[in-house]
Amino acid sequence: MRRVDYMVGARDFKTLEAEQFMQDVVTSFRVEDTVDRLAGAMSEGGFGSVPILAKDGKLVGIVSEFDLLKAIEEGKEMTKVTAGEIMVKDPITVSRNTLSMEIIQLLQERHFIRTPVVDGDGKLVGVVSRRDIIQGYLRANKVVGGF
Repeated sequence: MRRVDYMVGARDFKTLEAEQFMQDVVTSFRVEDTVDRLAGAMSEGGFGSVPILAKDGKLVGIVSEFDLLKAIEEGKEMTKVTAGEIMVKDPITVSRNTLSMEIIQLLQERHFIRTPVVDGDGKLVGVVSRRDIIQGYLRANKVVGGF
């Protein structure tokens, strides 16, 4: 679910936090999942990266389309390579209470499309994307009719 879809009423955009924007239903995978599974889900789901979780639900990595392209370029067999072998370890994350302007700064500086949201224990609780932030801005400022 994209939480920003349920935001109602004008508010100060700069005070909004990741928890108010994020998607809390996130497609994720485990370290041992094969890359062909990730690639299929990413392609069908239309997202450019997926979080990789340990068995306890903690975020341990992220696999992006760039990582998939690198694996293809290196001639790796997607059915035999695991997420753990190609993932970026210890990805940059935000917390539930990271402010909107901090998220914007992170996304722009790192050229990210989206970033994982984790709780105090490092467990994945959501993902916040550029589109979520833009929709949140529009809703907070009632810029678009019907929002």
